[in-house]
Amino acid sequence: MPTYGYRCPACGHEFEKVRKITAKNRPRCPKCGKVGERVITGGAGVHFKGSGFYATDYKKGGQDKREESQKEPKDAKSDKPAPKKTGDDH
Repeated sequence: MPTYGYRCPACGHEFEKVRKITAKNRPRCPKCGKVGERVITGGAGVHFKGSGFYATDYKKGGQDKREESQKEPKDAKSDKPAPKKTGDDH
């Protein structure tokens, strides 16, 4: 439920109440008991940082770059994986 701000017209006290959007009656001031007037506030701000999202970030059908980098390198002439190097070749 949203939080609404109110101001008492009699004593000037400002207060907030969590209320349903469909609520019909206005809340009473906790100090003097008079009906409060709704105050329009700026609300919460949202700040997005960074470069944003691109169509390629969540695109289906392509392979993930991590998956591609983890595959064994292929021999340029055939589809067979390249032979693994051992430390005894000099």
